[in-house]
Amino acid sequence: MEHYAGERLTDGWRMALLAAAFGAAVVFLARALHQVQVVQTSDFTRDQARQSIRRVQVPGPRGRIFDRNGVCLAENRASYCIAYYVEELQQRGRWVNTINAVNEDIDRLAAALGIPRAISHAAVSNHVIRSLPMPLLAWRDVDEVTLARWAERAEEFRGVDVYVQPERSYPQGALAAHALGYVRRDRPQKRAGGGPDPVLVERFGTNSIERAHFYLPEMLGVEGVERVYNDLLMGRLGEQLIRVDARGYKHATWQGREAEAGGDLRLTLDVRVQLALERALQGLRGAGVVVDPRNGEVLAMASAPAFDPNDFLPRIPPDLWARLNEDEAVPLFNRAVQGRYAPGSTFKPVTAMAALAHPGFSPADEYVCHGAFEMGSMRLRCWNTYGHGGVALRKAIEQSCNCYFCNIGNAIGYGAIYEQARQLGLGARLGIDLPAENPGLLPTDAWKRQARRDRWRPGDTCQIAIGQGMLVTTPLQMAVLTATIANGGTLYRPHLVRPEGGPEVIRTIAWAPAAVAAVHEGMRDVAAQGTGRRVQLRGTQVSAKTGTAEVDVRGRRQKNVWVTAFAPSEAPRVAVAIVVEDGMSGGQTVAPMVREVLLAVFGEAEGGAEAVPPEQVRGD
Repeated sequence: MEHYAGERLTDGWRMALLAAAFGAAVVFLARALHQVQVVQTSDFTRDQARQSIRRVQVPGPRGRIFDRNGVCLAENRASYCIAYYVEELQQRGRWVNTINAVNEDIDRLAAALGIPRAISHAAVSNHVIRSLPMPLLAWRDVDEVTLARWAERAEEFRGVDVYVQPERSYPQGALAAHALGYVRRDRPQKRAGGGPDPVLVERFGTNSIERAHFYLPEMLGVEGVERVYNDLLMGRLGEQLIRVDARGYKHATWQGREAEAGGDLRLTLDVRVQLALERALQGLRGAGVVVDPRNGEVLAMASAPAFDPNDFLPRIPPDLWARLNEDEAVPLFNRAVQGRYAPGSTFKPVTAMAALAHPGFSPADEYVCHGAFEMGSMRLRCWNTYGHGGVALRKAIEQSCNCYFCNIGNAIGYGAIYEQARQLGLGARLGIDLPAENPGLLPTDAWKRQARRDRWRPGDTCQIAIGQGMLVTTPLQMAVLTATIANGGTLYRPHLVRPEGGPEVIRTIAWAPAAVAAVHEGMRDVAAQGTGRRVQLRGTQVSAKTGTAEVDVRGRRQKNVWVTAFAPSEAPRVAVAIVVEDGMSGGQTVAPMVREVLLAVFGEAEGGAEAVPPEQVRGD
């Protein structure tokens, strides 16, 4: 009996211990469930978000560009695209099933709308694999007729809708194309102080959105002021979050920080002057620049031939890009700031200023022109083959006498000419707010020894004294040089956007007022009765200098012809430089073009001198 009683007691303890262990397990599980489902629920929710949330960068609208008078040169327009939302066309099984379904639907929609397919099968496959939650743009920038057809058939196509995105637009077409530049779409650029939206970080946790998974392409400047002022024109990036399932299909969207528009840009360009300059250059190869000698503002800048930046949107067609790059006239090349040209006789005022600063030189000194200047075996002809006879400085500028300037160049030496040209900005970049400015070439003895394996010779000095030989300049440099002579010696940095601190003076040249007056008088005579008579404008006195430089182009000799001018002569407000490749002469080819530009600035008074017939214009 005692044995059985002991066994019953032992079994009772075992049952009690088992019940206690079971109870403890139940309490432990209850506490664990409470911890998971109540205490840590927010942590697990965030963990789930980290696995399923994707961050999308959304660019802000790009800022607009205006001329000095508020005329819009670049803006944004609504571009209507037909987009597929792939999550609504997803198929069971492998990815290729969904890809094939989308491709088949695109072909069916193309037939219904009567338009060719615009997206390749490879692009569809790439989108489904890499950018599945984002809209697939099957057609971009569609016209109104296509949109109307789509509206009629919309119910027949699942997962398709109209998607609107901003697109760059240039309302004036090709006007000022080289100055404005153009844009392309690419991944949004990083901004200082950027990062995830703090509201979204608070909701979904930092780790889930510490980097962007997807982005909507942003417009980025490629050339011109679009490139130089890209940071200003770009808006602030916005953000969206999207929730995806295990396969990557979109299920929900949250709007985070709103994108903000970029800043607007006001240029110093004047559309009226720009239009006149481009009309003058139409059908030619050349360039022109108009600047304000009082502050360095660029009023107009043109390079011909040009291009229409609207043709590059929404993306550059490969055949157009190839055609533009293969064109011998290189329309993408900005001749105004990159073209390298011998300035010809437009350089003679620089030689004159160098002589006037040289001890012992007098502007009344005469040299005799017999029609050519000879030095050893070198013979430089003057445009007047019969010679000008005895000429002093003022008459030599008016008649553009090569013999006179060769003589004074030889007399004062190249060092004086070089220093004057250097101070006027030649041989260096002027720092205009445009990319790829060319410094030109202001040669030296050291440069010639290295590049040509030859020493400097007196004939080199004579060549440069008349603006030829190894000297090359850009139209921008010649416009700024003319502006500096016009204002009496202040070299302003040229600019297309007004600097915050006001005009920037590169240097002030200490010219004697009498020297400036002597050169001004000669240039005024050029326009009044000399080689530049066709620049004459009723009611406004013009000062000018013509120039012609012979060059070899692929084995053929041609003339690059110039005119530089400023007006009004007594109180200059504009300075102009225009060069035309393969022209007749500065006086015949370019002077009437300069007149048209000045006419756009000043207008023309009633009465006054008539335009000079071409047959009466001689010289360079």
